[in-house]
Amino acid sequence: ILDMIEAIGEDALVGILSDFSCPLNPEIETFVKKNAIDFAKKKISITYLVLDNAEDILSIFALTHKALYVSCDGMTKRSKARLERYAQFDKDSCTYLGSAFLIAQFGMNDAVPRPTDWNGTRLMEKTFEVLGSVQKEIGGGIVYLECEDKPKLLDFYQNEKNGFHKFSERYSEKENIKYIQLVRMF
Repeated sequence: ILDMIEAIGEDALVGILSDFSCPLNPEIETFVKKNAIDFAKKKISITYLVLDNAEDILSIFALTHKALYVSCDGMTKRSKARLERYAQFDKDSCTYLGSAFLIAQFGMNDAVPRPTDWNGTRLMEKTFEVLGSVQKEIGGGIVYLECEDKPKLLDFYQNEKNGFHKFSERYSEKENIKYIQLVRMF
């Protein structure tokens, strides 16, 4: 998004982003239209725009990094060993603390027709291409995200290809929504 601001200017980009539509997840649509530019300029998170050949936005993902606390309760020995490669263990609280990449937003634009071969799996591959480049430059290996507690979303993120695993959940009192927190090492 920062490259787009530089190339076409913020006003033009605001116009392009105003056409973004994601009725399945209005939170993503609101983020793209109201927060993506400001968050990028403040370096809170960087939104990546995936464009088609006509330079229409097919989909977006936003990345940032945050401290992540993971409780060791219920974790397998294998999961603990993998997490210990990237995080510090606190015996007193039985938690791991690590710096993690957060996939803060992830969604498709329903305002434009998508090629038949463009789907969520391809978007996740694109996301991990960017994360792989960042990891090569600065290190790290924990990726996490939150999604609403919806079976279709959880099946997608936890499928064999994407490989995320539930580690916690939280409730948004403001919206009265349950979010599932998922993690993956890479």
